[in-house]
Amino acid sequence: MYRKYTGRGHGFAARGVRTGVALAGAALLLAGCSSGGGQDDDPPSGPVKQQPKEKDPYWVNPDGNAAKQVASYAEDGKKDDADLIRKIAEQPVAEWIVPENAEDQARGFTEAAEKADRDALLVVYNIPHRDCGQYSGGGAADGNAYRAFIDQVAKGIGDRHATVILEPDAVLHLVDNCTPKEFHEERYDLLKGAIEKLKSLKNTKVYLDAGNAGWQNPDALWEPLQRSGVERADGFAVNVSNFQTTEASTEFGKKLSAKIGDKPFVIDTGRNGNGPYTKGKDPWCNPPGRALGEAPTTKTSDPLVDAYLWVKRPGESDGTCRGGPKAGEWWPEYALGLAKAD
Repeated sequence: MYRKYTGRGHGFAARGVRTGVALAGAALLLAGCSSGGGQDDDPPSGPVKQQPKEKDPYWVNPDGNAAKQVASYAEDGKKDDADLIRKIAEQPVAEWIVPENAEDQARGFTEAAEKADRDALLVVYNIPHRDCGQYSGGGAADGNAYRAFIDQVAKGIGDRHATVILEPDAVLHLVDNCTPKEFHEERYDLLKGAIEKLKSLKNTKVYLDAGNAGWQNPDALWEPLQRSGVERADGFAVNVSNFQTTEASTEFGKKLSAKIGDKPFVIDTGRNGNGPYTKGKDPWCNPPGRALGEAPTTKTSDPLVDAYLWVKRPGESDGTCRGGPKAGEWWPEYALGLAKAD
């Protein structure tokens, strides 16, 4: 059953070629769509540019869904809509690695980022029994399949610079018992192994997901985070795919940090500009009236907050609720709503 505090709607299961994460997108990246420097295949309304590196070191994908939407609106003469979606298109957002050909995807994204002199921002979301079988259910068939997947991701990244957000909701669902107890020990082992493998890479940072500020008892999370190997990670992530305010997320993160050796953390600010929705059923799922939050940056002015990131990609559906398409599919009307409310 869904719980109001959980960060569902990640949309991994419905990704693939429709969202530009699968091999077709990776192939385009490898072909040279990297820095938005005025190539012939740039969108008609002008290239999608990288953010200043000193403010935000992460790569802007010039072939992402938002960039394609900008080009489409511009071609149709919808300049105002194109300008609104450009607010999303010109910010770095995370690339979610799907299990099929994970090595090629990780290599494609990190090579494209390297060509643009930026770091790749990736999400690994393939833990067995993922999302308790709900909108983003699925995941690796078993522990061995998951370890093989992590090995492929690591091989694809290699020595290139990358930041990985590891397994949204995986720890939280151990605490709320959404994940059956017989799978708990395996999950701890898999998360610990994934951190160790990814941290063995020369230039990879890892942030283990730690839920969101809607979870009313953060003290219940610190021990599971430790059992999952967070001490080996660079820190943890909060508010992934959720709408909690940056202020609330910072307070939540600091409470957790104090319990696990003052570890730093990152906050997903992609859709939290108006805070959480509190009406109706499943307020986490495509809630109306939300807005873009703080732009991605590593300049947070807080020593414990390593970055504000857009992990859940603004404009992609949380699931088939409130008229939305499948989880993870691009929904231009929702994207326009987020940008207009900004």
